[in-house]
Amino acid sequence: MLRCALALVPRPSVALQGWIPAVRCFAVGGNHMALIRELREASGAPISDVKAALQQADWDMDLAAQELRRKGVASAGKKATRTAAEGLVGVASSELGAAVVEVNSETDFVPRNDNFRALVRAAAAAALEVAPAGPAPSPSHGLPLDRLLSAKTPGGESLENAVANVAGMVRENVRLRRAFFLPRPTGGVVASYLHQGAGEGLGRIAALVVLAPRDPGTELAGPAAEAAADLARKLGMQVVASAPRFLDREGVDPVAVEEERQVLRSQALGSGTLGAERFSRGWGKPASIVDKMVMGRLQKFYQEVCLLEQPFVMDDSKRVQDVVRELGEALGVPLHLPAFLRVKVGEGVDRDDKDFAAEVAATLAEAGKA
Repeated sequence: MLRCALALVPRPSVALQGWIPAVRCFAVGGNHMALIRELREASGAPISDVKAALQQADWDMDLAAQELRRKGVASAGKKATRTAAEGLVGVASSELGAAVVEVNSETDFVPRNDNFRALVRAAAAAALEVAPAGPAPSPSHGLPLDRLLSAKTPGGESLENAVANVAGMVRENVRLRRAFFLPRPTGGVVASYLHQGAGEGLGRIAALVVLAPRDPGTELAGPAAEAAADLARKLGMQVVASAPRFLDREGVDPVAVEEERQVLRSQALGSGTLGAERFSRGWGKPASIVDKMVMGRLQKFYQEVCLLEQPFVMDDSKRVQDVVRELGEALGVPLHLPAFLRVKVGEGVDRDDKDFAAEVAATLAEAGKA
């Protein structure tokens, strides 16, 4: 500020003549810093990469942005083998149904990036576009990732390129891990619930719940549809909180039931191998007593893992299936809950135990090569 003031003196003395070039150099440097800041905010790329791209492009913003994108796509493949267990889930809905996608990153810092969040929203919207009309695409409600990655984003590029671009910007492995779609049944509703929200349509855990009339010829409309959607959202909260694995006991994997039965029998006998040995020698409980104990505890197992048999989170004196039935009676339209989904960021991913000091050193070494 002092140099600028001196430069405005009408007739500077000889001693001040040397300030003029200094003022001009400062102004040029200020413009460069503004360009670096603008491109940094727009791209999310590290400052060192932004500055290098601008210098290479002779401070042309468009050319520098293209260079950053090219560099990002090239470097994304190098990061693809790194473990990515953080990220966000995104939800998008339409008259056809609702879609959920999971996009992963390596650290929990990246999900705060606006470009990453825009990517997740674009992926969720694309999932709606590629979802087939009619019945669910598969028993698991999963969507084929190859079709989804080839879908176009609002910017006109493929979702696959958009993922690679964001990976280059944030210098991490970014991947579209999975996508699901629940179609809206004729006359029914699909509602969503997001836990640990990170903006519109984003969060760490997502749940979708479907409610529909039992009679396919009946349609929920107006206040009835609103009441059903409200209950479906509450049940979405239930799904997030209680993490049911199955809809009802008919859908429980027989292998899971048998494994649980063996654990319960061992507990009823006493404790592990010792209990079984005591029973074989006639020292333990009679078989009829053990069987009754196992059946009783197996009923509790079903109540824990089956959504329809779980106690309702907002009134644990009722089960979920009772609440659905009661709403149907109040509306004069028998209802049922045919499907639900729960998607949590990073579930099922084997996480690496990283040496933080070594990771920082490796990052600095990589930055030094750039």
